[in-house]
Amino acid sequence: MKRPNTILYILPLLALLQWMIIGCSASSHSTRPTRKYAPEELRRDYDLLEDILEKFHPSLYWYTPKDQMDSIFRHYRSGIRDSMTQQQFAFSILAPVTTSIRCGHTSFSFSKDFTRYFRGVPLPSFPLYMKIWGDTMVVVENRNRRDSVFRRGTRITSVNGLNASQLASTMFRYMPTDGYAENINYIRLSGAFPYYHRNIFGLSRLYAVGYVDSTGRERVRAVPLYHPLADSGQERKRSMTEGKPRQKRSRAERLEEGRSLQIDTGTRTAIMNIESFDNGYWLKKFYRQSFRRIRKDGIDNLVIDIRNNGGGKVDNYTSLARYLKDQPFRVADSAFSMRRNFNGYGRYFQSNEINWLAMKLFVTGKKEGVHHFRYWENHVFHPRKKNHYNGQVYMIISGPTFSASTLFCNTLKGQRNVTLVGEETGGGAYGNSGLMIPHVTLPGTGIRVRVPLFRVVQYQHPPKTGQGVQPDIHVPPTVEAVTRGRDLKMEKVRSLIQESRSVAHQ
Repeated sequence: MKRPNTILYILPLLALLQWMIIGCSASSHSTRPTRKYAPEELRRDYDLLEDILEKFHPSLYWYTPKDQMDSIFRHYRSGIRDSMTQQQFAFSILAPVTTSIRCGHTSFSFSKDFTRYFRGVPLPSFPLYMKIWGDTMVVVENRNRRDSVFRRGTRITSVNGLNASQLASTMFRYMPTDGYAENINYIRLSGAFPYYHRNIFGLSRLYAVGYVDSTGRERVRAVPLYHPLADSGQERKRSMTEGKPRQKRSRAERLEEGRSLQIDTGTRTAIMNIESFDNGYWLKKFYRQSFRRIRKDGIDNLVIDIRNNGGGKVDNYTSLARYLKDQPFRVADSAFSMRRNFNGYGRYFQSNEINWLAMKLFVTGKKEGVHHFRYWENHVFHPRKKNHYNGQVYMIISGPTFSASTLFCNTLKGQRNVTLVGEETGGGAYGNSGLMIPHVTLPGTGIRVRVPLFRVVQYQHPPKTGQGVQPDIHVPPTVEAVTRGRDLKMEKVRSLIQESRSVAHQ
């Protein structure tokens, strides 16, 4: 009985010791994670960021009116009263400010030094990973391995007195979105709840966790902080595997992780998974080979899974859309920036020479107060004739479907042979600020903030409600599916295909 209590009491000391070891091992660097920055230094970084956002951000007042944004800037500047660490400044000041813009492409990351310190270092945290949606929280993994109560599938009703809705509404204030398309934040919390909870609420020696037991009764239990140094056996095993160099993957394996095609000749169905529209996956060659094979195999149903596609290059989405779209289309009704040069701010922008050259080459002179990217506004993309696909298309979407993949969804939504299945996208249906997104490095702390340079209003866009692209068939998660690891979205698509095949054979 005494042993667990003793461990709980020494956990904070272990955490402090680990923090000190990290700091000492990096003493040769100019910045330590524990360093506190003077208020004047933090204000200089803050004022520079505010100045840059007001001059360069094309959507600063898109969802938050100027007077309200000005008030937010003043409020958080007044909060810089004492010295802060980089983590405190980032989460207590910069995160709520950038989130208030309601631009999913505007976010911060810690300085390169700070990131290097903690890369691969397991830190203390809330122990439960949970799938979260609406007013529901379900355990997916418990990092306290010896705990036999909170197993996968356990319903959690509260953490330190806050239910799922209260936790989400609080934590969402630190997580950027396009407008009000907050489904992406539920996915973020589901994948990294301990990280966000630690940075937003801080650490607790014990957490009061409400849950539903096997009899259906609601209970509350004190759950200890997870600390990797306390779970020595688990971390020893993990370190032995993580300490070894990762086996080098072949080029084919790397490409397969980013995009793949599976053919079921029995049901004449193809499943195309595309994790990203970034360069590096040879997507155009992949499209060409895939649609040639789809034509030769006489595929009736094509499933395109982009639920985890966070976007990438616009021309990688337009190249795919040309194999599927039945009418000519454009990318944008409007694409513009606030400026054509950096006017003395270039030293703060990542790759400012490349961005400056791109703006000079492709952006027109000023019209109605902004500079237009005419190519994306005017260029017409025509459907491909060779290997164009005319069968049934089922697109699986969800919160992480973002940026260029949302543009892709919007391009095909409403077409007679296309059905969107899943959940609302994280990317805005009306438009986004996803063209040219360099980092701005704040000189005092080294914190990096993504500042987009262009606003895109999608071609044939829906009204500006701040929502993402909506699925034609909504398939939300369920407690049973999370517990058993079922893929309800893919199951729904397969049932739709089976139904259509049954009707065709009648």
